[in-house]
Amino acid sequence: MNNITAPEDLRAHYGTVHPLAVRKVLGKLDDHCRHFIALSPFAVLATADGQGGVDASPRGDAPGFVKVLDDTHILLPDRPGNNRVDSYGNVVAHPGIGLLFFLPGVNETLRVNGNATVITDASLLAQAPAQNKVPSAGLLVEVTEVFFHCAKALMRSKLWDPATQVERSAFPTLGKIIADQTRAMPAPEADALVEDGYRNNLY
Repeated sequence: MNNITAPEDLRAHYGTVHPLAVRKVLGKLDDHCRHFIALSPFAVLATADGQGGVDASPRGDAPGFVKVLDDTHILLPDRPGNNRVDSYGNVVAHPGIGLLFFLPGVNETLRVNGNATVITDASLLAQAPAQNKVPSAGLLVEVTEVFFHCAKALMRSKLWDPATQVERSAFPTLGKIIADQTRAMPAPEADALVEDGYRNNLY
């Protein structure tokens, strides 16, 4: 196998960075970035613990669930989950994060990099309620880099094309998967547990 292990070899393999790819990186949120975040109902949060452990997790809610506080700060509210808090544990250990915002029907995405802090400040979290419930925690992100990513990946994947959607019956339910992987309970019981969480613990 031919592996690339040195930064200079990686750059030599790919060649010169296009000048626009460098110039488009901003140090703060401009009007286009703010508008995209206000319309976005979904983002992927990437974190690391600084010791080799990494995590990427989906975050979603009504459009604009992530709040822009000013040119360099955004608030990502937490919603009820399974209390693994993988992302939050990483942030406590190592503040660097990356966010990738999606907009249904738009193939371009928005990348936000920065440093995050886990907050429980009631006055800040009151700005991001859902279903009349204020989150108990959230991430306050200090933006250090922000830029739009071109549409090629979503165009290749045809992510928003209804014709490419997978029939739900083509893949097992989460309950069935959990039952097979953990052997902790029968699939119907696991499915019922998952569905109860979706009905009663979404907010």
